[in-house]
Amino acid sequence: MKTLTRAEEEVMRILWQLKKAFVKDIIAEMRDPAPAYNTISTVIRILEKKEVVGYKVYGNTHQYFPLISEEEYKRQEMKQMMASYFDNSLPNMVSFLVKDNDLDVSDLDELVKLIKDHKNKK
Repeated sequence: MKTLTRAEEEVMRILWQLKKAFVKDIIAEMRDPAPAYNTISTVIRILEKKEVVGYKVYGNTHQYFPLISEEEYKRQEMKQMMASYFDNSLPNMVSFLVKDNDLDVSDLDELVKLIKDHKNKK
């Protein structure tokens, strides 16, 4: 899957929320000033080419829906970020996040709990 631009991600977030929508529905969910109809229509066509959005035809209009889940997209983006910036090393990425975000003790405790819970499930 190809990485999405900021505009494409914004449209996808709306589609994930609505499950299916016409262009006018997507625009209605956007912050003012909302982009023009043609702009969103173009973004949708790009998302179709990237194979992350599908559609159903109703006469002269199309109803769009996501072909990938938000979870799938997040997973792919995190893998890409880890590969690009952290040499495919999860410890390097977590270390960066811990150092750069000035985490407090409760945040660290929560991370340890998540790791232990995940380990116990396996």
